[in-house]
Amino acid sequence: MALIDLFGEDFVAQGRQIRTEPIQQRSAARLTALLDAAAEVVDEVGFDRITTAMVAERAGASIGTVYRYYPDRVAVLEGLRERAVLRFRQRVADLLKETQPGTWWEAVDCGISAFVELYRAEPGFRILHFADRERAQSSVPDQLDSGFFANQIAGVLSEEFGLSGGPDLIFRLEVAVEMADSLLSRAFTWNTEGDERFIAECRRIMHDYLVGYYGPDA
Repeated sequence: MALIDLFGEDFVAQGRQIRTEPIQQRSAARLTALLDAAAEVVDEVGFDRITTAMVAERAGASIGTVYRYYPDRVAVLEGLRERAVLRFRQRVADLLKETQPGTWWEAVDCGISAFVELYRAEPGFRILHFADRERAQSSVPDQLDSGFFANQIAGVLSEEFGLSGGPDLIFRLEVAVEMADSLLSRAFTWNTEGDERFIAECRRIMHDYLVGYYGPDA
């Protein structure tokens, strides 16, 4: 498996929350406009206060148009979250292609760089945390959570860079992803460009944690 395959077609979620699958170009553009509007509103008021009426007003659409694609505000937020995840995966894939990492750490670091870039440039990227509260209560595996990512990444790092695979690698990568997610989210809590201290510390902690188990990344 090539490293970039981790973020290829077979790893893409299919937008489970859309009520009507847009087929025509006009419908696709309308859906994009709704999600763009939702992203702007999320940045302004947060995902706890967003309503479908706010999304409709920001998009210049009727409330009926919103309900055509999304049955409620939760579905809008989940649709926005899925889009953010897909864009994150695409950015990681682009970075892997651009940098051609020579070590397992360089490959992992592409994920950190992608996260930072999108937090700075992608409206509504904080939506990634929308499912955090519901995750522990759900009996359905979430293909967008850290455990799913860790499982996919573990296979690639084992195959491409010779890390010892199996449950231990998956678990440690999930721990690393959770730490990185917390620190990077904190970096952008009050600073739209990100607090460089938290970003740098995220890299150091994540690197040192994994090196402690898998040795130098040379």
